[in-house]
Parts: sequence; C-alpha cells; structure tokens
Amino acid sequence: MAPVAMRSVTRSLSDALPVSYWLDDPGKPPAQPALTSDEHCDLLVIGGGYSGLWTALLAKERDPARDVVLIESKEAGWAASGRNGGFCAASLTHGFANGLARWPNELAKLEELGARNLDGIEAAVARYGIDCDFERTGEIDVATEPHQVDELREMQEEAERLGFGGAVFLDRDAVRAEVDSPTFLAGLWDRDGVAMLNPAKLAWGLKQACLGLGVRIYENTRGLKMSASGAGLAVRTPYGRVFARRVALGTNIFPSLVKRIRPYTVPVYDYALMTEPLSADQLKAIGWQNRQGLGDSANQFHYFRITPDHRILWGGYDAIYPYKGKLDSEYDHRPETYLKLAQHFFTCFPQLDGLRFSHAWGGAIDTCSRFSAFFGTAHGGKVAYAAGYTGLGVGATRFGADVMLDLLDGARTERTELEMVRSKPMPFPPEPIAWTGIALTKWSLARADARGGRRNLWLKTMDRLGLGFDS
Repeated sequence: MAPVAMRSVTRSLSDALPVSYWLDDPGKPPAQPALTSDEHCDLLVIGGGYSGLWTALLAKERDPARDVVLIESKEAGWAASGRNGGFCAASLTHGFANGLARWPNELAKLEELGARNLDGIEAAVARYGIDCDFERTGEIDVATEPHQVDELREMQEEAERLGFGGAVFLDRDAVRAEVDSPTFLAGLWDRDGVAMLNPAKLAWGLKQACLGLGVRIYENTRGLKMSASGAGLAVRTPYGRVFARRVALGTNIFPSLVKRIRPYTVPVYDYALMTEPLSADQLKAIGWQNRQGLGDSANQFHYFRITPDHRILWGGYDAIYPYKGKLDSEYDHRPETYLKLAQHFFTCFPQLDGLRFSHAWGGAIDTCSRFSAFFGTAHGGKVAYAAGYTGLGVGATRFGADVMLDLLDGARTERTELEMVRSKPMPFPPEPIAWTGIALTKWSLARADARGGRRNLWLKTMDRLGLGFDS
C-alpha cells in the first residue's frame, strides 16, 4: 500500500479543534460555587482530579459522618483527568516490567491489589450510575519492530514463570485479525487488566457521587498556603480559609503545598489527536471489533483506542519536558507534534487515508524517577499526599486515595506495609542539570528505538540507578 501523501496528512488537521475531545461535551456539568467564606471540616481534599475525587468519595464511604470539603483551582476534571486516553489499568507500578524491576519481592501483592482496585472502580461506576462508557476490553501491547517481538515473548514467559499468566501472545496474523495495521508484527493481549472509559465523564460522575454523599465541593478555589492552626491546619484560598483536622493533597503536577516534595516530580507534556467517526467501510478496513486499547512497544510509544462512536484516539510519542521544568500553557498545544502524530497515524493505518481529525490537544502530566506513584505525610501526619502517577493515574489514583486515607488515619494496612508505599523515588536534580539529563535521556531513548532496542551507556547507567524519563 502506497504511503499517504504529506499534503493529505496536513489536510487531516485543518478542522481539528484545540481542545480535549472529552471536555468538548455539551453535557459537562456546571461548576460548583467558589469558596467565599471560612469553612471548617474533618478532612480537606485539595485537587478535583481523580486523586482528590476518589479520596473524598472513599473518605465518606469509610465514615459517612466524616465532614469532607474539596477545593479545586478550576473545575473538576479539567486537567489530566479530563484529557487522558481513557486507559484504566489494574497496574499500580506502570506495568509488569517496571514493578518486577523495582519491587520483585512484593510484586504478587501489588498485582493482587491492582486487580482488586480495578474491580473496585468497576463496582463504583455501577453503584453510582456513572455513565462513562466503562468497557473491560483489555489492552494489546503491539510490536512494530522485530526486536520488540522477542521482547513481548520474553515478557509473557517471565510473567508465566512467576505465576502471573493470563496475557495472550498474538503472532502477526493473530494481532492483525484483532486490529489490522501493516506495521503490526505481534502483540501481547492483557484481556482483563485494562478497561476503556470516557475520562471526563468518570471525573464528572465522581464529582456527582461526592456531592450525593455530602461532600462540599468548591470549584475555582485555589489553595494558596497551608499552615498549622491549633490541633489542625488552615488553608488559605483567594476569598476565605478552610480549617481542617486533616488534609489530603491530590494536586499531582501542580506545585504542592508541601514544598519539600516538589523535587520528586517534573512535568511532561503529552499530546493526542481524535479522529472524526469512521464510516462502515473504514471500520471494516481495520477490524477492531473487540475494542481493546493498544500501545506500541517503542520507548517513544503511541497509545490508541476506539471510542463507542467509532472515533480513534491517537496519542503519545512526543514527551515534552519544558526548559527548567516550568509549567506553561504555551506547551498545551504544539502543532509540530500534532503533525508528527498525524504522520504516524497514517503510517499505522494507511487504509484510512482521507480521514480527518476533529480534535487535537495536549497538557502536562506528572512523572517521577520510578514512573509510578509515591506517597507520604507531613505536618506530623496531619497531611498526606500522593503524586507521580506518570500517565497511569486513571486507575491507580483510587489506590492512592486509599493509601492517603490509611496514612491520615494512622492505620497499619496491607497498603501501608508495602515497600512501594514506604519508599520514595530519587528526586530530580536542580536545574539546569535536570533539563540536560532529561534531554540526553530522550535522545538516547530515540536512538535505542532506531538501533533495535540497544541501550547506550547513558541509559544503562540510568537503569542501574533506577532513574528514567517516561510518559
């Protein structure tokens, strides 16, 4: 099949709206009023993304009498929770390989807890009637280079050797029978460990569930400063203060009110495209009847999935780290990345030549040097935090919410006993060292993709130190 012409690729972006497809929804709920007076509560949750919403919801489920307030600087779900790919994974460790490398002795427990956490999300979606297109379709990791085929086989064999079977290896014909791309050489299908959903509708549904349980939510209310106040804490906002016995921080990439944890995360800007709905003939040309999520196996990888109305979301590849790690709305849209993603899309699916993109968007996510969340407390145990989800927060934030509540309650649980929960990643060095190191790592990862997966001395050194850069 002939490659798609560059003019056709460029034309595909001509009508793309610069906004998250998920947030461009007339059914978006209205914002709750801002806080304009002082409040008192048992638990203050700061952040209205998944992390904060799950924390508030689970806090009320654990103790319906607990008085909970949640504040959000803009509107619930407006940031990473409303613009991700909608992959809700059971993994708490950013995948099996990362978990095996970092916590081999407790991987069985982490896998068990992750599976239970995903089941808990599915149950909550049903219990609260959250209409978020939740589909337990699984995900296929696809190989697009010969060395990746061997890597997928080795991953499956290692998982089975350790008693974590369940992923199905698909050869070239089998994977193309699921989703037909001339670039696919093999696949590894995790049938049960990933669900597809509408991320914004999940956030909005969690917000409504919180309100229904009596959580007081104040939107367009930014937490400016936190300080001790009597036996508890006071958080100042633009128009009032919240006095709380305990505080849970779910601010992720945005500057934490506990300043000492800021060096543990850096922002990475991630980008995605959404196509217009596919016609019947276009759907037939690619198959995709089982609606799995997909991701390729490169270091600079793409993630992609199909929506209930037959659009394709195509994201990833470029992970942009801004100079000196500064959050800047200028990075939210990057036409050169959109063009690159469109080129890659039509390389993957040349049979869809002529399809156009309806939306193109980007934004910051948080990452840490171990690629998966870390946890802790401050102010004598009165404050708990969770951050560093590195793109897999759709599912893992519910687990993180449970961890924060355990820590605030001073409870010794199977979660708080985990080395993963008790340990911290290595912080990033000060700038400009961090920017230089991340730039070198990105260059090295791209080079490894081009050289059959062979990692250079820099990457091998980062591996030994347990450091890296991922999206």
